Amino acid sequence: MGRYILAKFGQALFVVWAAYTITFVLLYVLPYDTVDLMFDPAEAELVSEADKAAARVHFGLDQPLVLQYLSRLLSALHGDFGHSARTGENVWSMILAVLPQTAILAAFALLLAVVFAFVIALTAAYTRNRWLSQTIAALPAAAVSVPVFLVGLAVLQVFSFQLRWFPPIGNDGFASLVLPAVTLAIPVSAPIAQLLLKNFEIGLGAPYVTVSVAKGATRLWVLVRDVLKNGSLPALTIAGLTLGNLLAGAVIVETIYSRSGLGRLTETAVRTQDIMLVQAVVVFAAIVFVVVNLIVDIIYPLLDPRLRSRVLAG
Repeated sequence: MGRYILAKFGQALFVVWAAYTITFVLLYVLPYDTVDLMFDPAEAELVSEADKAAARVHFGLDQPLVLQYLSRLLSALHGDFGHSARTGENVWSMILAVLPQTAILAAFALLLAVVFAFVIALTAAYTRNRWLSQTIAALPAAAVSVPVFLVGLAVLQVFSFQLRWFPPIGNDGFASLVLPAVTLAIPVSAPIAQLLLKNFEIGLGAPYVTVSVAKGATRLWVLVRDVLKNGSLPALTIAGLTLGNLLAGAVIVETIYSRSGLGRLTETAVRTQDIMLVQAVVVFAAIVFVVVNLIVDIIYPLLDPRLRSRVLAG
């Protein structure tokens, strides 16, 4: 088990290093002047060559690329990702300042996504009407095909502007969190629901289900007591992998609903060409992604005896 955890931890470190290196190549190595990205194109004529040279010296861009990479990597290992070219603030402090809002949104959206997925899967598996079951089972595919921004605009139009149940923008209170969380949860719930539907279909045809039915168990009892336990284990892995979709969707959702969070900060950093902040956000997202998946990889053998036996056997 120790070797299994060390192997997963090594993979996690590699992913974070790869994310840092790729963003460094994209932002600093490709054939363009990195300093030009730090200034607003509309104000390019106001920036003199002396100002650009001073910026290169200030940010260490006058050094060879290898030294730039090693220096920035060493600083990143100590938690220093530099300062924002737009505001001059420490980029790590800027991320931590808005992180709680995005964390609350992502957690609530993931909870709603899991609830939506289980309700859809259980309803489709429980109903004996073939037409209704197929219609419900088609909902996850429809949710995947619809872009997040269209879902957000539709939800905003119906529940905020027409019904006036929830505020359209802002971070004030629980009511302002509902619509963004629902918008983010709909596409995230789709892959979880699709996996559950497949697992429930396989589970209902298993011999142990036939035995339970022969003993007089109802269909609902079989689904909840027998099929749900075995069929929901793979969904744990999918729930961890969907974290990337949550972080990516947060950029769009927080922009639509004018929420101050990590997604809105990322959108602003990209729009204003704040390259140090962009790199810090990418690395932070990679860290969150690998930590969550590392936790899932460690928990999964504890829940699945088959995988636990393979891990213990090396």
